[in-house]
Amino acid sequence: PICIMKRFLQAPPTETEHADGEVELYSIEKPSGDSTAEKAPGPSNGLAAEPAVINDPIHGHIELHPLLLRIIDTPQFQRLRDIKQLGGAYWVYPGSSLNRFEHSIGVCHLAGQLLESLQRRHNNTLDLTPQDILCVKIAGLCHDLGHGPFSHLFDMLFIPQVLPHKGWKHEDASVAMFQYMLEENSDVREAIKEAGLSEDDVMFIEEQIAGPKDTEQGDWPYKGRPREKSYLYEIVANRRNGIDVDKWDYLARDSHFLGIPMSFDHKRIMTFARVLEVDGKKTICARDKEVHELYEMFSTRNSLHRKAYKHKTTRIVERMITEAFVEANDHIRIQGTGGRLLKMSEAIDDMLAYTKLTDHFVIQQIRTSQDPQLAQSKRLLDRIDRRQLFKCVGQALLDRSIDKESVIKIIVEESEGKLTAKDFVVDVVKFDYGMKERNPVDCVWFYSKDNPTKPIKVHQNQVSHMLPMVFKEEQLRVYSTGTGREACSLAQSYFIRLCNMKKLAYESQGDEGFAHGSSYLTPVRQPLAETRINDTTKKRKLSEINQM
Repeated sequence: PICIMKRFLQAPPTETEHADGEVELYSIEKPSGDSTAEKAPGPSNGLAAEPAVINDPIHGHIELHPLLLRIIDTPQFQRLRDIKQLGGAYWVYPGSSLNRFEHSIGVCHLAGQLLESLQRRHNNTLDLTPQDILCVKIAGLCHDLGHGPFSHLFDMLFIPQVLPHKGWKHEDASVAMFQYMLEENSDVREAIKEAGLSEDDVMFIEEQIAGPKDTEQGDWPYKGRPREKSYLYEIVANRRNGIDVDKWDYLARDSHFLGIPMSFDHKRIMTFARVLEVDGKKTICARDKEVHELYEMFSTRNSLHRKAYKHKTTRIVERMITEAFVEANDHIRIQGTGGRLLKMSEAIDDMLAYTKLTDHFVIQQIRTSQDPQLAQSKRLLDRIDRRQLFKCVGQALLDRSIDKESVIKIIVEESEGKLTAKDFVVDVVKFDYGMKERNPVDCVWFYSKDNPTKPIKVHQNQVSHMLPMVFKEEQLRVYSTGTGREACSLAQSYFIRLCNMKKLAYESQGDEGFAHGSSYLTPVRQPLAETRINDTTKKRKLSEINQM
């Protein structure tokens, strides 16, 4: 937990005061040394003269501008304390109990750090104002305000199932929640004015929270900042190549709390980054020698997806929670604007109701309800508590995309009535480096020590012959919803039959653990030149390798 104090201490706390506050995530102290912060305005409820200092387990001591503290001290931001960062991974890695709250503060901190590093790299010649820096920090702080219960479970599993045509993203809710926060908290509005921010600055913050737009074609799509400051839109969320402070924080923070070691170091990339003009726009470029560090970053992302975010047990826990939410959606009501009682799926359009929608709220509504219509949801949550999870009976590596519905149909038909669609779950899991089939490093601009003002590309064949050539793959998993051995064996037998029909490399799990399947096991691959690769560049690379 993190505690934001209404008034800031004018001196470091005494031992007794510090001991009394040990239950809080951080204490607020006056930074050592001469402070350049402005004097506090006369009214006692104005912005404090000094920034606050917090101790973060990932980034160490973090200084927060008083306006950032005022934003944190709102119900809309405090809600993030009860939104699990890693969703169902908490049932696989018990230490991964972190929330969106601390991640958002970390992103805010790294946004400021990156901008300060860029200014130093350019010897303070960048056209970068204090308002620019503060706006980017606020965007980093508020970029996840719109996450629903259990984070991506809500926007990627629950909402698409109950509102399949909605096209809703959590970024939409983040902008709406930021606007609602300004409407509901006059002290935040006043603090924004006291910090010297204008309406254009607020628009700039909202544009960053909303997520990146396509800037490659047509007119400049943003209003908050001109094209000359285009690099500012690459800090919090980077559409061009996925290298941004959001990713840097979650890789470091998630790895720490998952207990999965990480060798990637974002500080090196930050230290050597600089701004150069590319195709008429200012963009953030990396030093050419840091290309290995970038490949390590994307490899780390892929590794965390495999080991944690899309772990077979993580996925099925999230599937069971989602099913419980779907069953409960018509029977749980949240009071919104004007006293309206809304479903969970309707709360995404009403920020008063959405503010109340957290992990704990939904789970407790289901657990404590006496409504018989919530009985199935309660049973699913009880099964999770008792570790009576849906059982993974097998998984297969796909060499081509496969439709989940067609897999269900084949298994049901092959079973000749022994299995129905309710007896098993089919999950198609995608792994990539963040840009589907593309190599994200191909989208990065670099510079060299000899010519630091010229943007260049560093191609994969200049880096190493041991880097991946394919950057996306899919995996098919089948789970039995029954808990008995007979139900699992039956589902497993038809999964194996499906794999043999489709000639898929598979693993099936029995009492002895995973067993490898038939001659189609992964090590027996097609010759390299015959591998399915659509990209022209990759075909050329394969040809070069085969001729060696």
